[in-house]
Amino acid sequence: MSRTSRDPRPATDGPVRETRLDKWLWAARFFKTRALAAEAVAGNKVEVNGEKAKRSRLVRPGDTVRVRIGPYVHLVTVRGNSERRLAASLAAELFEEDPESKRQREWLAEQHRLGRPGFRGGEGRPGKKERRALERLKRGD
Repeated sequence: MSRTSRDPRPATDGPVRETRLDKWLWAARFFKTRALAAEAVAGNKVEVNGEKAKRSRLVRPGDTVRVRIGPYVHLVTVRGNSERRLAASLAAELFEEDPESKRQREWLAEQHRLGRPGFRGGEGRPGKKERRALERLKRGD
């Protein structure tokens, strides 16, 4: 029996031992699409075992993957592989995050939250009187 492109089962029978890096990043839900994962790898935002990697690099359980997404850095150890994108609860089982990495990300997120000034709505657009005052100010009257 031949497999069709619409067959939802993985192309391999049995457990997957190795997976392409871009496919693993997508399956582990670091990126929404494989194209975004491949773009991140090409942009040197992903390292495997401390080395720059290509998207075709095969990752195995035990490998250390460092992923930079914006200002946040994820340092994870590969625990499993999958050829398909899984539910978030199952995808979380594909890796184990370093506690220090998680602490750093949470600290940075808190700093961003605290550093962002709140928007003060003000009074809205200037009325006729305020516009005339601004025009006088600009002219130097």
